[in-house]
Parts: sequence; structure tokens; C-alpha cells
Amino acid sequence: MKVSAENVKKELALHASPARAKILRGFFKTGKGDYGAGDLFLGISVPTQREVAEKYSDIPLRDIQILLRSAVHEHRLVALLILVDRYGCSDTMEKERILRFYLKNHMHINNWDLVDLSAPHIVGRHLLDRQKRAIYAFANSNHLWKKRIAIVSTLTFIRHNRFEDTFRLAEILMNDKHDLIHKAVGWMLREAGKRDVQKEELFLKGYYKKMPRTMLRYAIERFPEKKRKSYLEGRV
Repeated sequence: MKVSAENVKKELALHASPARAKILRGFFKTGKGDYGAGDLFLGISVPTQREVAEKYSDIPLRDIQILLRSAVHEHRLVALLILVDRYGCSDTMEKERILRFYLKNHMHINNWDLVDLSAPHIVGRHLLDRQKRAIYAFANSNHLWKKRIAIVSTLTFIRHNRFEDTFRLAEILMNDKHDLIHKAVGWMLREAGKRDVQKEELFLKGYYKKMPRTMLRYAIERFPEKKRKSYLEGRV
């Protein structure tokens, strides 16, 4: 059976919950002037969206783009979940095509969950053993979501015990003004520390006094209480 973006939208509409949508609009900061301003929600859980993505995994790329261009958050997330699944089972040429498609459509990957559930699995996986100019270009941009894609993509590198790019991107983003970047960088530093706390601390000792407070709190969240307080009080 031929499937299209309209099939996906109709399927998602069956699971809509206005009450949940109202909660999500607040959670994802959709008010005027907020980072998610204008984002529309149907009110569907992520597990349900994963089920829909699996059901429509063979949808053509042109229809994935239609979903990505939708103002409805769940349409975009399902599109990205399909891309993640497709990337995992594709050959080298198709993987390259998916990466290019993802980077080209970055303007529609415009909320933190959309980034976090896709960037490590597409950008991170693809660039693991390749040159990484794309994420450095994103990190040096003036675009919130490009910067978050850059740093969160390194989660895949971290899981392979490769920390250099995480630390280099953290330096680039150290003086960023947005709370969502502070949280993302701190999160990646914390993940690196789970695998090699000495390397994380070596980085932190050079930067912890000048990094944003939220970034530092996220980075040291798993430290013993005494050491965590020493960092917060500037006594390391």
C-alpha cells in the first residue's frame, strides 16, 4: 500500500489528546517570544509516535519533508524518528543522502526534543569516523538549534570514548547566552565524565569558573556532594 504524509497525519490525529497538548505547550515554551513560539501540539506520547513511525517507515523522502515542514510538533518528530530508523538500516550511499537531507532541513528541527532524539543517531553516527566540519560550522553559527545539533551529536562520539570534539565544541559554546545550550553542553560534559571523569575534570578545571552556572551544574551533577560544592563555590 502506498503511504504518504497525509496517512501519517491522519494516524496521529487518532491519538490526539487536547489535555496533554495543553501541558506540552507549556513544557516546550510555546508562548510569544519563547524558544518554541508557534509550535503546535496534538498531545501524543513519544512511545505512540515511535509506533506510528515504525508503521510508516517506508514513506518516501518527499513526504518526510512535508511532515518536517508542518507546524505540528508530532508531525516533525515522527518524520525524524522515521529518518533515524531508516539511517540505521541503510547502505553507505543512502546514509549519506539522509545526512544531507537532515542538515539541509535543520530549520525544521527546532525544539530540543527534536534535536536530542535525532542528532546523535544521524549526525553523530555518520560523522563518527569522518571529518566533522559540519558540526563545527553549526556550532559557530548564530542559530540556536544548529548549535544544539552540533553539541548533542557528540553523544555518539562519547559512547565510543572519543571526547575531543565534545570538549572543543564546549569551548566554542562556552559563552553562549541561551539556557538550552548551557544545558546541552553541561549534559555532554557529564556524559563524558561517566566514561572518564579525569578527562572531564581536566577540562572543567580550566573553565569551571567562567562557564555559565547552569552548564556547570549539569556537568557536575553526578559528582560526590563535597566535590560538587567545591566546584560551585570556586574552591577546586
